[in-house]
Order: sequence, then structure tokens, then C-alpha cells
Amino acid sequence: MTDEAPLLEMRNIGKSFGGIRALDGVSLTVRAGQVVALLGENGAGKSTLINVLSGVFPHYEGEILIDGQPVRLNSPVRAQALGISTIHQELNLVPDMSVADNIWLGRERSSAGWVSRAQSTASAQALLQRIGLDISPHRLIRQCRLAEQQLVEVAKALSLNSRILVMDEPTSALAEAEVQRLFAVVRSLTTQGIGVVYISHRLEELDQVADIVEVLRDGNWIGERVIGQTTRDELIRMMVGRPVSEFNARPVKPPVADGEPAPVPRLRVDHLTLPADPRTARAQLNDVSFTVGPGEIVGLAGLMGAGRSEVLLSVFGAYPSAQIGGTVAVNGSPFRRRSPARAIGRGIALVAEDRKGQSLVLDQSVRFNSTLVALRHFARAGWVLAGRERAAALEQVEQLGTKTSGIATAVKNLSGGNQQKVVLAKWLLTSPGLILLDEPTRGIDVGAKAEIHALVAHLAEQGVSILVVSSELPELLGMSDRILVMCEGRIAAEFDAGSATQKDLLAAAMPADQTPHEQKGLAA
Repeated sequence: MTDEAPLLEMRNIGKSFGGIRALDGVSLTVRAGQVVALLGENGAGKSTLINVLSGVFPHYEGEILIDGQPVRLNSPVRAQALGISTIHQELNLVPDMSVADNIWLGRERSSAGWVSRAQSTASAQALLQRIGLDISPHRLIRQCRLAEQQLVEVAKALSLNSRILVMDEPTSALAEAEVQRLFAVVRSLTTQGIGVVYISHRLEELDQVADIVEVLRDGNWIGERVIGQTTRDELIRMMVGRPVSEFNARPVKPPVADGEPAPVPRLRVDHLTLPADPRTARAQLNDVSFTVGPGEIVGLAGLMGAGRSEVLLSVFGAYPSAQIGGTVAVNGSPFRRRSPARAIGRGIALVAEDRKGQSLVLDQSVRFNSTLVALRHFARAGWVLAGRERAAALEQVEQLGTKTSGIATAVKNLSGGNQQKVVLAKWLLTSPGLILLDEPTRGIDVGAKAEIHALVAHLAEQGVSILVVSSELPELLGMSDRILVMCEGRIAAEFDAGSATQKDLLAAAMPADQTPHEQKGLAA
């Protein structure tokens, strides 16, 4: 440690929202070339702290110093001018603009007063190459996968030549290859003297990327640890205030006794096919067949683009029926002319990968979102029975342990884990027999993960069938009965989750002509 002033000091930062104390005397120090990991459960105050640092919340208590000099961060423009760049967890991109235009939005490359498309494209291409993202700068953002969009945000932040880089869950949507590429970029930046504040719920990442860990809980600073001098269990205890296992082991189901007829599958998929969509480059499905039994949890593993999400969307009816080949049966009955409305009527629920973009109305309340799909259950003669609706929403908040000041609270003001609980509440009120889960714990802290895993296990014990997609292999191995591995749109292998290993799943997921270093999915 040198005698030079730290690159960043946040001293006794406080912030309240109405009567809720979000931060209470929190301090943070970052030195040049250092990566400081900021840990805490959803709602611990991490996002509030970085919103203060990025100028989003201009009214705060405490003091902030850059290079030892006091500054007042009263706007994002002021923060950027001081060399602070923030990659927020929620992407800030314009879908119908190109990658290059998004990177330089508001700072367009120009020559003699005219916007230079050639210069914008060339400089954007250089940034994309710097982070190892092999896509065209001309591609529209809406044609990029979620992981590609996240890396475009990284390129956009790097274009600001920042001295302090805040990364809020930068790997939540990235597969292993992209994660390693991002870590290489971070290490390169620190050799240039850039300080990084790194927020992540993936504790296994910290050994690779962080130097120091700071832990928050309930808006308070809990402690600091040096990477290499602490354990994962200790960090979890600091975060949640009690010992907690990140993954709940799924009890082994007893086999069907000899002579006893096998139960009718809750879901049966035969020869499902989906042609590739050239506009979005979505993976096609090729002759996909499988079953999910009553009370069974079946995991779907595979590399990015293998077709995992497409399977869920096809079953739920998100694609036009004429576009899809094959058959689907629910409880032994054919499910034809599939659509989301018909799927809901057949007792199917879909917890989408992008909860904010696809599952929630962010400006509406917890009550509104929780009862939205099941509203007909709380109506009579075309009128909503407010008392019955309110009681149902309150019951779900209590049963799921959703942390909110009330059911009138806008969902956008909740943490990621609590937003996911609202999504689950919305579908549980429909009393589904089959739940399709797409990355159900992405961007969620270890405490909320354990709660969601316990909820899924409880639903399975009640006979609800679960088909779950996850890029985290320990999660699939810990919560599933069986795991289907997809490769290039096909079911490549099937494993019993109790005896399979991560190595087994990775080997089955990779195409024959691809080396382990070229994998594009599955976080081990």
C-alpha cells in the first residue's frame, strides 16, 4: 500500500427513501489498479451506493473524494466528467439502433461538423475487439443476444476512458467464455491504474477478479476481507447473518415399483423442430423429444445458443404454430394450436429469463403484478373484487417472504430477488401443474437463491412438474432429478442428477469440433 491518496473514498454515506434507511454510514475505498468487490444480499444497499457514486442520487449524506479532493456528485454527467463510469445491471441500450450508434450515443464521432459513420464504426469495432466480442458494429441491438448486449455495455463504458469503473453484476448474463474474456479486460484495465468496483452474486468469481471484498447488510457496512484470506462460507455468513447453503440438495425420488404402471407424463414433447430465425439468429430445434413426470424437476443444460430457451418458449406457445414441427401433450392430452393464453389455460406457467422485460410491469405495484395473470379468479361480472385480490397478493408476499414496504409499492423499487418472487407469485396464483423456469436465479443473491430452490422443491413435492434452464451447473445438479443436455438444437445426452458431474454435462454440451476453451455457455 502506498502513501498516495486513494483513487476513490466514500465516507459515511447515508441515503433514505421516505422512512426507509437504505444506507447508514457506509464507507468505501478504492485505490488505483485495485478491484474491490461489493457483496450483499438484494436490498443490502449495493445498488443505492453505486447510484450515489454514479450521480443518479444527487442528495446524499457523507463525503466523496477523488484523488483526495472532495467532490459533489450531483448528476451522471458530473460523475462521468470526474472519470466515473457505471455499467448498471439493467442494460441501457436502444434496441433499434446499431451497436456502434449505442456505444457513441450522445458522443457521436464527427469530422468538420458532420457525423462520421466510418469513424464511429471503426472505433466501435476496436472496442469490440478489445473485449473479444465478434459481432458487426452495424448489427441492431435487438438482434443481439442478452450476453452480447451486456458486452456492448462494457464496450460503451470503456469508450469513456474512465479511471473508476463500476460494474454491477456484469457477468449475470454471460457464459463462461465471455466471463473469462471480461476478466481479462478487467485485469488489463487495472494494469493501467483504473480502479474497479465489482458487484456480483457469483462468489466463485471473486478469486479470479477481486483484491478486496466489502460486505453490506441492511444498508450497513459489515466488514472487509482480503481475497485469499477468507472463505466462501464466511462471506455468506457476513452477507445473510446466518449460515446458509447456496444450493439445496434435491431428495432422490423412489423408483416406480415393479408392476406398478408409470404415471402419465405431465409434459410430453415429440420431435419438436424450430427453423432458425435469420433476424435474431436464434438457434433452431432439431427433433427434440423428452418427458417431464408429475412432481419431477428436469434440468436443461447446454451452451449458449443450444436451444434451451427455445424449448420453453415453444412449449408455452410463444412461436406461431405454423413455424413449429412436432407434437406436445399435457397430461396425456394433445396440446395443439399453442399460444401463451392457451398454455395458461392448460396449467402451464413460464418464468422468463428477462424478468424486467418480459415478466413484470415495472411501474405498477406488487399487487398489480402478483394478480395480473390470475385476475379472472378475483372478478365477478366483469368487476375485480378488490378485497379478494388484495388478500391474495398479501398471502403471496407472506408465503414467499417478499421484502416490500407494502403491496402498493412499485415493483421497480424492489431488489432483483424480490422482483423474482413477485414473478413467481404471479404464476403460483394460477395454480399451475407445469412451471417452465428460464434462469430463475440469475442476478439473485445466495439467500434468495436458497429460498427459490426450497420453493421449487416444495412445489415438486406437491406434484407440480418443473422444467428448468440454468447456465450454472451446480444449480442444475443440486435441484434436478434428471438433466437433459442440449447441443446445437438437439438433446445430446440425459443424466441422472444424483450421479452426474459438471464434467459430464460439459462434455455432452460441446460440439465434436469444439475444444473446451471455445465453450460458449454453462457456468461451472
